[in-house]
Amino acid sequence: MLKIEDLHFSYKDKPVLDGINIDVKQGEIIGIIGPNGCGKTTLLKHINRNLTPAAGCVLLDGTDIKGMKKSAIARHVAVVPQSNEIHFSFTVRDIVTMGRMPFLEKFRGESSEDIKKVEEAMQKTNIIAFADRFINTMSGGERQRVIIARALAQTPSIILMDEPTLHLDISNQFDILDLVKKLSDEDGLTVVIVSHDLPMVVRYCDRIIMLKDQKIFAMGTPEEVLTPENIREIFNVDAVFEKDNRTGQNTVRVFGSCNYK
Repeated sequence: MLKIEDLHFSYKDKPVLDGINIDVKQGEIIGIIGPNGCGKTTLLKHINRNLTPAAGCVLLDGTDIKGMKKSAIARHVAVVPQSNEIHFSFTVRDIVTMGRMPFLEKFRGESSEDIKKVEEAMQKTNIIAFADRFINTMSGGERQRVIIARALAQTPSIILMDEPTLHLDISNQFDILDLVKKLSDEDGLTVVIVSHDLPMVVRYCDRIIMLKDQKIFAMGTPEEVLTPENIREIFNVDAVFEKDNRTGQNTVRVFGSCNYK
């Protein structure tokens, strides 16, 4: 349903993506990892056509999104950006309702179906009690839940998440990603997550794409990609992929920088 073919992109004379090829299946959770500046966020911006490739294409259900209207793309692809700063006094309900904009006709308000989708999104993200609060009075973690609810109100088939747990405390990190995993398993939601949190990526992602030097360095299951050798090469740290004996979950244990041996 989502395919990236031979994607190339540069910022002026600086190459950022060089020959990226990815085929994402419906209901799959893909993690994109790599050092700062390797093109992770740039790749996300191509999937919803916020950037135009120098060469190659992004295909949505076989259609090159370059020829699609932004509103048409938004009916399929929702985004949870890295920053959740909102400087205007909108209520939580106002913000979540903005997720319905791709479906609204000009000069007409929300339909009963739109209102239903907004309510469902707030219920799923456990913010219904905050519906009438102003967004600029909320903590960073609370705002992040609102932004995720806005994305869910869009009823997308694909959701792009750029460091989605950055502003959340540990408990909320698990709550949000458990929700995303549930939507993927039960509703077939496809999720692409950019993250630096290796244990979280291992826990929730079906496949991992590791970027380095504008290219895909490794791609496969967490166990295939997150080898000690790959982690050392990409992040310059010593780490091991292992199973947590207490929980039975796979995880990555990081020992420290290779520079301090």
